[in-house]
Amino acid sequence: MDLGIAGKQALVCGASKGLGRGCAEALAGEGVHVTIVARTAEVLEATAAEIRQRTGVTVNAVTCDITTPEGRAMALAACPEPDILINNAGGPPPGDFRKWNREDWIAALDANMLTPIELIKATVDGMMARRFGRIVNITSSAVKAPIDILGLSNGARSGLTGFVAGIARKTVVNNVTINNLLPGQFETDRLKKNFGATASAAGKTVDEVRQARIQQIPAQRFGTAEEFGAVCAFLCSMQAAYMTGQNVLLDGGNYPGTF
Repeated sequence: MDLGIAGKQALVCGASKGLGRGCAEALAGEGVHVTIVARTAEVLEATAAEIRQRTGVTVNAVTCDITTPEGRAMALAACPEPDILINNAGGPPPGDFRKWNREDWIAALDANMLTPIELIKATVDGMMARRFGRIVNITSSAVKAPIDILGLSNGARSGLTGFVAGIARKTVVNNVTINNLLPGQFETDRLKKNFGATASAAGKTVDEVRQARIQQIPAQRFGTAEEFGAVCAFLCSMQAAYMTGQNVLLDGGNYPGTF
């Protein structure tokens, strides 16, 4: 399927590795020119070089912390008029809510709620004026089924979901859609860190925790960044113009609910 987005410009956050990289690679594979953002220069530049070589599109790499005003200014200077915005930031650490203080909560809200809102605010009017825009927020399956040790993430990402539910109905008239992509358990560094925390708390090995998690997933495996990126690219396509304000869950069937 030709997604109809070749030649568009995309700003992809948290794109040096993991799910963000999967999204950047999928978009570049469709002929989209991408500006990728991450905090670690060496890893980011290597990713940019690989995507350029593989796809032939223009790839700009911006090393910054997207959760800060300065970082957002750098990213938007490199890609001032994106047609596509992929919001993505590392999730806050797991733990017991009794041990979190106000600063912990503010940091989680800044990264996983307020940063995406600021980037939407900075780009959505231009998209509406040009009558094309696709915004995808990478959130978490925890939005539908909270994970007890990820309370900071549960709260911040649910706040973003509520915000998007309102604004997405206002922008679609101008062919600008805003959707959330909810990953379950994918083969990422984030997943490995969560396994480590769970193993430590339960007195088990990381491999024991890993195997137990796999057994709980109907697909009997973790997802891949390539699979995730492919769904992201579709949400950014011309064909997805009638889909907005939705929470798209990718979890191998792990969520047990009907709705």
